Amino acid sequence: MTIDFQQARLAMVEQQVRPWDVLDPRVLETLMTVRREDFVPARHRKLAFADLPLPLEHGEVMMKPVVEGRMLQAMAIEPGDEVLEIGTGSGFITACLAALARDVTSLDRHADFVERTRARLASDGITNVRLETADAFAWQPTHGFDAICVTGAVATDPERFGAWLKPGGRLFVIHGQSPVQEAVLVTRRGEGFHRESLFETDVPYLHGAEPAPHFSL
Repeated sequence: MTIDFQQARLAMVEQQVRPWDVLDPRVLETLMTVRREDFVPARHRKLAFADLPLPLEHGEVMMKPVVEGRMLQAMAIEPGDEVLEIGTGSGFITACLAALARDVTSLDRHADFVERTRARLASDGITNVRLETADAFAWQPTHGFDAICVTGAVATDPERFGAWLKPGGRLFVIHGQSPVQEAVLVTRRGEGFHRESLFETDVPYLHGAEPAPHFSL
């Protein structure tokens, strides 16, 4: 059966993402423009617009479209912003960030994710993204960012990511204990931070940010 991807994309936006209170017109336009099906693993391409997470290699996943939409909206990205993505994964969010921001830096510890995303972005003529194969817990930026998104969960908020925000910068992160994790938006205000709870979800942990094991006798 042939799939009308454009129609499926419209249905995803109108029947899944918008009803989940994603109303930012730039975000909705980006989700309508970036071809999600091109970033989904080939074996799952027919499920590109389904309301479920899709498995990637290395035990990673593509987030559900509704989570992606809420994340992009929460960061309130402006056209002149510099954005950091921690966890390139499939590269879909990378492409969305590139459509919304001036410059994007994206990190992933898996070289195959980075190289595959580099090829996909090049084929789409996207030139405002810098990709690096790096562990976010060992990497050091050379400047601050207006917005940061962490695409894997963390058991506890890593302070190092907040320190990379410019004044007024926004950090989207999912933290807590699976299967009930909390998506939060952290905004830098002077030397302090304001936290806003957004929604509950459940995604795999970022490598190095898993809960500490508990032992019992």
